[in-house]
Amino acid sequence: MTQRTIFATTALPYANGAFHIGHIMEYIQADIWVRFQRMRGHRVDFVGADDAHGAPIMIAAEKAGKTPEQFVADIAAGRKPYLEGFHIAFDHWHCTHSPENTELAQQIYRDLQQAGLIETRTIEQFFDPDKGMFLPDRYIKGECPKCHAKDQYGDNCEVCSSVYAPTDLIEPYSALSGARPVLKESEHFFFKLSDPRCVAFLQEWTQNGRHVQPEVANKVKEWFTVRTNPDGSASEGLGDWDISRDAPYFGIPIPDAPGKYFYVWLDAPVGYLASLKSLLTQRGEDYDAYLANPELEQVHFIGKDIVTFHTLFWPAMLHFSGRKTPDQICVHGFLTVNNGEKMSKSRGTGLDPLKYLDLKMNPEWLRYYLAAKLNGRNEDVDFNAEDFMARVNADLVGKYVNIASRAAGFIAKRFDGRLGLPSGDGHALLQTLRAKADDIADAFERRDSARALREVMLLADRVNEYVDANKPWELAKDPAQSERLHDVCTTCIEAFRILTIYLKPVLPALAAQVEGFLQVPPFTFADAQTPLGAGQTIAGFKHLIQRVEQAQLLALFEPPADANAAAPAPTAAKKDGKKDSKKTAPAFDPNAPGGEPLGDTITIDDFAKIDLRIAKILACQRVEGSTKLLQLTLDAGERDASGQPITRNVFSGIASMYQPEQLVGKLTVMVANLAPRKMKFGLSEGMVLAASHADEASQPGIYVLEPFPGAQPGMRVR
Repeated sequence: MTQRTIFATTALPYANGAFHIGHIMEYIQADIWVRFQRMRGHRVDFVGADDAHGAPIMIAAEKAGKTPEQFVADIAAGRKPYLEGFHIAFDHWHCTHSPENTELAQQIYRDLQQAGLIETRTIEQFFDPDKGMFLPDRYIKGECPKCHAKDQYGDNCEVCSSVYAPTDLIEPYSALSGARPVLKESEHFFFKLSDPRCVAFLQEWTQNGRHVQPEVANKVKEWFTVRTNPDGSASEGLGDWDISRDAPYFGIPIPDAPGKYFYVWLDAPVGYLASLKSLLTQRGEDYDAYLANPELEQVHFIGKDIVTFHTLFWPAMLHFSGRKTPDQICVHGFLTVNNGEKMSKSRGTGLDPLKYLDLKMNPEWLRYYLAAKLNGRNEDVDFNAEDFMARVNADLVGKYVNIASRAAGFIAKRFDGRLGLPSGDGHALLQTLRAKADDIADAFERRDSARALREVMLLADRVNEYVDANKPWELAKDPAQSERLHDVCTTCIEAFRILTIYLKPVLPALAAQVEGFLQVPPFTFADAQTPLGAGQTIAGFKHLIQRVEQAQLLALFEPPADANAAAPAPTAAKKDGKKDSKKTAPAFDPNAPGGEPLGDTITIDDFAKIDLRIAKILACQRVEGSTKLLQLTLDAGERDASGQPITRNVFSGIASMYQPEQLVGKLTVMVANLAPRKMKFGLSEGMVLAASHADEASQPGIYVLEPFPGAQPGMRVR
C-alpha cells in the first residue's frame, strides 16, 4: 500500500469560552479517523488552533479587565484537560493570534488583490458614539420591524424568525453602552465572490462529488441560483464578502490600510495553515515543500453551521491565491440529548464534558457511543442516557471484553500462560473475522464508524456463540478435554486480539491495555491478518472496563443548584481542601467482596440522611423503548388527607433478570428521599435497591432486595 500524506484539522473553536460537548464530538470523530489512517501506515499531521480574533473577544476581554491577548491565553490554558481526558491526540495546537497567521493571512490577501478579486466600497453602518466603534449586527438591538418584539438582535428576530438589516430595527440601541447608534460611512474591503471566475470554480468544486458529501453539495447548490426568499425578497446567488472591520478591533491589520482589520472569518481558516506551519517549523521541515507535494491530502472536519465559510469562501480564497484547495470537507450534524431535545444545563439536559470526566466516567464509553452514532453524513446525533448505558454495557462489557474474561484464566492456570493452536472450527471462525477487515476499513475510511462498529459487534456475537457452544468451563472439568480446552481458549484470545485491532481507533487506551496483556507491540491494522504463534506468552488478565452505572448518569444530568453555575473542574479535591463527595464508579478488585473495595467510612449521621423504606410492588410493566427498564408502582405506606394510598412510580434497570409478573405483590426496599428524576419515559420517584457483582461479564445478574415476612410497607430500614 502506498503511504498517503494527510493534513487534517477540526474547526477552530472560538476563544471566548471552554469546550462544549459539540467540540468534543467533532474532535473524537476526527481523532478516530486519524488513528485509523496511522494504523494503516499513513502519515497524518493533525492540527488545531484557537480562533482568537473579533469584536466578541475584544468586548469579553474588556469586561474581564484583561487585554485580548491575556484573555485568549487564559482560555487556551484550559484546553488540555479536555483533549487529554478524551484521548484526543492533536500533533499541535496553535492560535490565530500568531506571527504565522498574520504573515499567511496578509499574503493571501495580497495574492487575491493581485488577482483582481478585492475591491473597496463605501458603506453605511451603525456606530456607537459612546464606545467610539462600529457595531457588529449582534451588538445592535431594538424592536423587530415585523412582529414588534422588543430587544431583538440586529440581524434576526428570535420571536418570529424574520431576517432583516440592522437599519430596519425600530428604536435601535447599542447592546454595549445602551446609546442610540448613528449611521456612519466607512470604506470597506470586499472579496468579489460574485466574480464569474469564482462562481464557475465553486460550482465545479462543490458539485464534482469529490470534496463534500452529497447532502452538503445539494445544499450548496441553492446558493448559486436566483430564488425568492420567504420574506419575498430576491436572492441573487453568490454575493461579495465584506472582509474588513474598522478599529478598534482585535485582529490582523489589512496591509496598506491604516485602521482596517481583517474580519475574523478571513483569518480564522488561515489558522489551519498557520498551525501546520508552526508544527513543521518545530520539526525542521519545509512548509512550502510540504504543501507543494502533489499527493498531499487536505481534510477538514467541521459542523454544519459553518458550511458556507468552508465550502465557498475558504476554497475560493485558496484557489485564487494560488494555493492548494481542500480535498475533503467532512460535515457532521449537531449533538442533541434524549430524542432530539436541545441541551440545557438548567433543565438537566446538558452534557458537560468536564463534569463527565470529574465523575470518573470512562472517556472511552463516550468515544464508543458517539462512534456508534456517527455515520459520515451531515446528520444530527442524539445522546440518549438509557441507550448509552445499554449499548456500552452490552457491547463493550457483555460482548467484547467478556470474550477474554471467559478464556484468559484457563490459559494462565492450566497452560502456564501460553497460547496453543486453534483447530478446524476455531481456525474457520478466525478466518471469518479476518475476512471482514476490508469492510471495516472501508467504513472507517468513509467516517462511517457506526457501520464499522456494527460489523465488529456482529463478529463479537459470532465469537460468543462459539464460546457458548464449546463451554470452556465444562471442558475444564474433564482432564481428557485438556487439549480441546487449550484450543478453544486460544481461539478466544486470538479472536479478542483481532476485535481489539478493529476497535483501536475508537478505544486507544483500552487497546494499549490489551497490547500489554498480550505482550505484543502496538497494533497496526494489518496485524489482524497475522496470528499470534503457538507458545506466545500472555500476561495475567485484569478487568479492562467497568460498566456504566445508572447513578453516574443521574449525576451527569443533574441540574446545578444554581442554573448558571459552571461545571466543576476535573480535580480530586475542592478549593477548600475538602474531599469531593461526588459518587464515582469503584474500581474492579477481584479480591474484594463483590468485586469492588468497600466504600469510605461514614458516620451514623451520614447514614441517617438516607430514608430507606419497605415498599410493596403493586404493579410492574416493561417500558416501551427500553430493553433495560421496568416500571414499578410502589406502595411505601404513604397516605393522603383522606387516608387513600399514595403510590410511587419508579423506573428500575432490572428487566434482564425479572419478568414483571415475578415482582407484583413482592416487598422490597426503596430510597424514599431521593430527588425525583425526570426521564424520557416519565418521572421516577425513588430508587429500588438491588445487588450485583462489579464484574458483570463473569458474574452477571442483578438481584432486588426482598425483606423477610412480617415487614410492612412504610417501615423504615435502620
